[in-house]
Amino acid sequence: MSVIKIPELLSGNRRSLAKAITLVESTLDKHREQAQDILQQVLPHTGKSIRIGISGIPGVGKSTFIEAFGLHLVKQGLKTAVLAVDPSSPVHGGSILGDKTRMEMLSRENDAFIRPSPSGGALGGVAQKTRETMLLCEASGYEVIIVETVGVGQSEYEVAAMVDFFLVLMIPNAGDELQGIKKGIIELADALVINKADGESVNLAKQTQRHYRNAFHLLGSNSFWTPEVLTCSALNHDNIDSVWGMISNYRVDALKENAFHEKRDKQNIDWMQKLIHEMLEMKLRQNPDVLEQLPRQKSLVEGGQTTPYAAAKSIISLL
Repeated sequence: MSVIKIPELLSGNRRSLAKAITLVESTLDKHREQAQDILQQVLPHTGKSIRIGISGIPGVGKSTFIEAFGLHLVKQGLKTAVLAVDPSSPVHGGSILGDKTRMEMLSRENDAFIRPSPSGGALGGVAQKTRETMLLCEASGYEVIIVETVGVGQSEYEVAAMVDFFLVLMIPNAGDELQGIKKGIIELADALVINKADGESVNLAKQTQRHYRNAFHLLGSNSFWTPEVLTCSALNHDNIDSVWGMISNYRVDALKENAFHEKRDKQNIDWMQKLIHEMLEMKLRQNPDVLEQLPRQKSLVEGGQTTPYAAAKSIISLL
């Protein structure tokens, strides 16, 4: 892989950015070291964007929404990057890797950058790659970074832990159920946006909006921000400007309350601690003494000859 020139990356050269992200995504130790060196150099040029996480169940129209939203941002003169977190295998129904074809109009824009994340990987998995890719995009001058998640399982929690604003897309449905999205996800949300509020669904979307506003009212809010519930039609580009207006208001309020940088600092510390745990686990797995002792300790625990605590302590003492 050719050398990445930092000035080119900082000037917004798309080719340099793409190459730097490829280094970040590589599982080769040599590439990981090069990537960390680049990240260290560009770190002073990061942190100036707003990072927006977008989630929602399959069929909610995430791609259509992100394309409409991205086109709106680009028209406002904002350089926009779209990153996709796909913890599932693309073979088994993960559609994320088709992003560039799903967001054809947005991908043609010079001020838009779309990058799918491969699933799996080494230390930290997809979440680490996405965090580091965000930093590279910020260093390249992208002012809005959208992180899309497939809307199932752990990925929402991972994305919520790395963004400034977490938006959950819903479809018009006035029932009491949370559309297959756990209550915990709703509690993570800074806003709900009911998409597909068009045609015959307009009234149903308004009913759904009232339903979720009441739900948020019951949940209460412990912070400066009370989660909002908006409706939109990504297909018709209706009310997309209101969604951006709401996020802009959030940013202003968060900066005023000193919550914006506090949240990022906390996310970075939490991430560092998670990486320490993962690095220690990796060190354990690579230690020859541990590899030799682990099967013996497992059999002692299975046979009731020692406690799990004693076995774990004896393994840790080998480090």
